[in-house]
Formats: sequence, structure tokens, C-alpha cells
Amino acid sequence: MVKAADRAKNPARSSVWLENRDVPARGGGGPAGLDRDRIVAASVRMLDEEGLTKLSMRKLATELNVTAMSLYWYVDTKDDIIEYAIDTCYAEVDVAAVDAAGGWQERVRVLALEYRRMLVRHPWLSACSGQYLNIGPHSVAVGGKIQSAIRDTGLPISRQPSATTAVFQFVYGYGTLEGQFQGAARQAGMSQDEYYTDAIEAFREDERFLASMDEMTEVLDERRSHGTLDEIWDRDFDYALDVLVAGIEVMVARSAAEETSQGTAQEK
Repeated sequence: MVKAADRAKNPARSSVWLENRDVPARGGGGPAGLDRDRIVAASVRMLDEEGLTKLSMRKLATELNVTAMSLYWYVDTKDDIIEYAIDTCYAEVDVAAVDAAGGWQERVRVLALEYRRMLVRHPWLSACSGQYLNIGPHSVAVGGKIQSAIRDTGLPISRQPSATTAVFQFVYGYGTLEGQFQGAARQAGMSQDEYYTDAIEAFREDERFLASMDEMTEVLDERRSHGTLDEIWDRDFDYALDVLVAGIEVMVARSAAEETSQGTAQEK
């Protein structure tokens, strides 16, 4: 496992997945009958309920009804647990559905929707982006599906990372916002529809905002008439994703035209 001092000394190379220590996921003779799968499952539940800042070895041990020292048979630090938890969440992405989707457009749509759902189910994941290498087997498998779909667009290799960024940074932002909003509603003891309506009404009824509301009234009224907030989340996401896919198709056609033009110029 990765010692805290090692992470501080060499963060770019620190990951539980790069260690050689052979700790079995199940069984393995560890104390208190623990196994890594039980520890990780409990950690995901705690992270979903309380977030990253509330996770601790002591609280996790209490949840599992063991001593904190028992956990160290399988993990050295809280970061180890978080890395395992991240990869467990990526296992929820339905890669079989991606493979069954066919063309790159549909594979991108399935991947985007699966990624969004994962972020909404586990709002703490967003805060982990960039902090960990995400090189567990499941996250690498998902990354491979993303790269395969983008490669099949026909974009030049130099443009493929940009297309990946356009789609999946959008999904990251959308899923993060959706998950955080749902969490805020739960903390307030309200449904997200109640929370949304109450927040909008508070804004619209405040005289200080009346002058700035003119430009927003039409779209706010339209959204209110559309249906539940879940339906609005889905509608906006689907359309925005269609825009991004269409944009990639345009850029593929542009790249092809540029190649043809360059080839014609060279022939002359």
C-alpha cells in the first residue's frame, strides 16, 4: 500500500494500483474476518452518505464493527480506501451496453449517460478528479471504451483529446451539478422539485432582482411548465449531448475537407 510519506514525496507516481504488496480481495487470513471487498463496500456507503471529509479509519472501523488497527491488514491510509472506492464506482459503468451500442455516436451517448449517472449516485467522486491516478482496472476499462469511441469518429489523432474533453468535461460538470443539487435538497428535507421551486420563487419575489428578471422570465416559465426536475435534467442533458455529437461530426467533415484540399494542392 501507499504510505502517506510516499504520497507526499512522489505524488505523481503514488497509487495503490502501482504497489506490489499482495493483499487478497477476499479472505486471506486477515484479522476479524475482514476482506478488502467488505471494507471498500462500507467506505462507498459512507462516502455516499457523508462525503469525503467525514471518512476516517476510525469511523469506517466502527461501521464494520472492528478495531481501526484491523483495517491496516488491507490498507495503509485513507487514500488507499478512496482509490479502491473510486474504481468500485467505475465498475458500475455498463461497458456491455457500450459495446452493444454500435456506431461511435451511440457509444459516446451511452458512455456519457453512464458517467453522468455514476457522478450523481456518488457526488464525492467529483472532488477526487485530478487527485488520484484512476488507474484501477475498471476505470482503465472505461477510459479505453471512451478512447475507442472517439478514435472511431475519424478525427485526426491530434484532435481526439479535444473531442474527449468537450464531451466528458461537459458530463463531469453536469453530473457534478446534478448530484450536488440533489444532495442539497436532501439535506433540506425536501424533494428536488420542492427545493427548485422554492429557490426560484424566492429569487423572483425579491424586489431587488425584478429588473434583472426580464431576460430570465421566459425560460424560467418554460422550465416550470415542462415537468419534473428529473425530466428537465434529462431533456437538457440529451439535447446538449446531441449538440456536442453534431459538433464532432462537423469537425470530422471539416478535417476531411482540409485533407482533400491539401492533397489537391500538393498534386499541383
